[in-house]
Amino acid sequence: MANTALPPDTDFDIARVTEALAMITPRWNVRILLALSGPPQRYSELAAKVSWLHDGQLHLKLKALCDAGLVERFEHTSRHVTYGHTERGAALLPVLPMIVTWAEEHLERADRPLPAIEQIEDSLTLLTRRHAAAILWVLKSREEVSGRGLARIVMPSSDWTNVYPPLRQLVADGLVDTDGIGRPYRLSTAGDGLGPVLGTLSAWSAGQPLNQAAHHPVWGHPQAKSAPKPWLSSPPRQALTALPLTRTGKSAPTWNHRDLFSHAATARPKAAIHAGGPRR
Repeated sequence: MANTALPPDTDFDIARVTEALAMITPRWNVRILLALSGPPQRYSELAAKVSWLHDGQLHLKLKALCDAGLVERFEHTSRHVTYGHTERGAALLPVLPMIVTWAEEHLERADRPLPAIEQIEDSLTLLTRRHAAAILWVLKSREEVSGRGLARIVMPSSDWTNVYPPLRQLVADGLVDTDGIGRPYRLSTAGDGLGPVLGTLSAWSAGQPLNQAAHHPVWGHPQAKSAPKPWLSSPPRQALTALPLTRTGKSAPTWNHRDLFSHAATARPKAAIHAGGPRR
């Protein structure tokens, strides 16, 4: 659990979302998950879709995704092995188009149109800054907070001035606003617009159906709060029957991986994002 002065349920919520982001943000993970959309595939089939990765790199990435519970290895025989999404991995995929929608509205435009997959990768980079999730949660729930107040909540056991580097980064990334030195901090329009993304990630990481995001106590829609369900810190896992799955015999996703990532592209994707935030 995160070391903050937030209520335990909120602390667990932030920790789960932070862990979920840590599963998918590492370079190439989203591309591999998208390339695996559909029936389970042999290693060679998958490797052809992410051809810029060497065998050693792809093997390590697949192992990490299997360890995270997003990808499953099926050993049919010693010479016939396939990889596919787990149920949890398939349930996560609908979050990706939501990230694209947010990025297209709130990220600054590049000189050229960017593929949606790069929009996702840029957005995930912003959300995985250190202390970013906790700061966003506090600002969303309390509207305006001073730097010292944020430090007492987000990093109570640390020197309070340590809150300023992550705050300056969030301001540079366009997720947080302030009127100047010594003035309170608040969410920007872009930061507030993350509600559907963070609420859905929270529902997914808690094992709830994604439509429960509307009832999230911080990021939910105000009009949906008339009859919210209790938000438990450790809710029992529920069957995600309403979500698009990819196993044979189950309903197919309502969108195709090619909507976000074209496997026909052979050029190596762009280099790692420079410090200071993507395209800012």
